[in-house]
Amino acid sequence: MNATTLHEKTRSRGRPREFDAEAALDAALRVFSERGYHAASISELTEAMGLAAGSVYKAFGDKRGIFLAAFDRYRAVRRGLLDARLADAERGRDKLHALITFFAGSSHGEIGRQGCLVVGSAGDLALFDEEAAERVATAFITDEAFLADLIRLGQSDGSISSDVDVSATSLALLCLTKGMRVIGKTGRSGEEVAAAAEAAMKLVT
Repeated sequence: MNATTLHEKTRSRGRPREFDAEAALDAALRVFSERGYHAASISELTEAMGLAAGSVYKAFGDKRGIFLAAFDRYRAVRRGLLDARLADAERGRDKLHALITFFAGSSHGEIGRQGCLVVGSAGDLALFDEEAAERVATAFITDEAFLADLIRLGQSDGSISSDVDVSATSLALLCLTKGMRVIGKTGRSGEEVAAAAEAAMKLVT
């Protein structure tokens, strides 16, 4: 299956009609993030994706298939945005600060109310679906390891104290950044989450 476009054979024309799978999945993940897996209906998903139900089932199989594809898309897009944010920071502490403020920026306003698909999935689906649980667990492990790498980088370049416990601190920052996405759904202000981000940096002074 092509990563960019999928094809639907229409009976009326007898030839394939293309649609942008990435745009469709972006629309689906907004529904899942806001509503949760179980509350999101196929009718809501197809309307948001701008597709007929038959096209959705043909491309993704079922609601679970849409979710898993949207989850992978979400992770890839978010990581790309994060990497771009970190690219201009040189020292480990600066990169860590950029990462935390990246999460803070996603934890208020409209994007904050949408929530995080990974965090939402941890409580909404992971307990009941082995494949979804594996994706969520991998996401958390990957993010924690990345935080640990940034702390070690800061320790090697002198921007983070060597006394900082890498394992404990990376887990604490994982909890904080994921927690930010939870409270972001409650309407916290940008100033509040920005202040929380600055307080978090005290863990690596």
